[in-house]
Amino acid sequence: MHSTRPFLRDLSDSRRKGWEDGLRDGYAEGYFRGQAKVIVERTKTSFPVRKIKVLYVSSGKGFPYSPIDEAIVETLKTLTASVITAETKEPIQKLAEKNRPDLVLALDGMDRPVEQIDAVRALGIKTAIWLTDDPYYTDMTKKIAPHYDYVFTLERNCIEVYRGLGCRNVYYLPFAAYVSHYRPTLTRSAINRKISFIGSAYWNRVEFLRPIIGGLMEKGLKINGLWWDRLPEYKQYPGGIEIGKWMGPIETSEVYSGTKIVINLHRSPFDETVNNNTAKIGALSPNPRTFEISASGTLQLVDSREDLSSFYKPGVEIETFSNSDELMEKVNYYLSHEKERQQIALRALERTFRDHTYNHRLNQLFGYIFK
Repeated sequence: MHSTRPFLRDLSDSRRKGWEDGLRDGYAEGYFRGQAKVIVERTKTSFPVRKIKVLYVSSGKGFPYSPIDEAIVETLKTLTASVITAETKEPIQKLAEKNRPDLVLALDGMDRPVEQIDAVRALGIKTAIWLTDDPYYTDMTKKIAPHYDYVFTLERNCIEVYRGLGCRNVYYLPFAAYVSHYRPTLTRSAINRKISFIGSAYWNRVEFLRPIIGGLMEKGLKINGLWWDRLPEYKQYPGGIEIGKWMGPIETSEVYSGTKIVINLHRSPFDETVNNNTAKIGALSPNPRTFEISASGTLQLVDSREDLSSFYKPGVEIETFSNSDELMEKVNYYLSHEKERQQIALRALERTFRDHTYNHRLNQLFGYIFK
């Protein structure tokens, strides 16, 4: 093996330091990716395959709901004897009468006439709905939920809401990470970002980030999503804000994995310009992005919600913030404490693959329905 010392002697001090730093960073990156690979390959849970037939009713809304539909359908195939998928225009009751499934499971349900669900129940077939946007559209979902035998909500605050409407079987079931979409890049990533935020510019996000947007941009923030021209200063950051691009799950996962810190800022349940939540039901539970970021092998900084600690240990598997200043402080800290950042990211990755995949959630759903 040839020594690098003669080569280093020929370099200036600054170039030599740059070369050494690059070598060290490259080694650290490779070691980190190797650890992530070990976690992904070893963290596998076996689930029972139930001898049941499921008729799955997709949301019918296209993107961004279609990746969730895909995650559920592909997972159902591994957990059941048979899966039939209802397309948007197909009458559910006719499919149910023809195939006699053990369960009709609908996602979202807002674009399906409830009369079709009533007809399925009249056949003696169990029905369930997994609501996608609680509590943001409860004005609509409160009209839908009572037509199903089982109601699954991803917001803990909505359990008593649906029970108060006479729904007998209501369960808390957040979404999860579909690990065929969301997983770390296991070789050196082609993407090299310091900070990312991916999501729409709801007004609460704009207001939260405005006081620190300059500092975040100086640290390397990149934003992708809709409506970011709402940010008055957006023209000052042409390389930092990509407006109008909604990325699919694979591309999103690659960006997450190639970013040191990903910010997750929940939307507000009280924004009357986009929500249908006149009862002003609050939000306690983490959004689906919480699990997807963690599954991608990166450090997540998320605004604290009460039920978050039911899924990840703050300060151990995930980091939280309660105001703009705290977010900025933690960005500065973890950009200068690489080893701590990586260890939290790896713990989140392991926890997600161990506890928070769609296999876990659908196995739990079946447990509630089929005891």
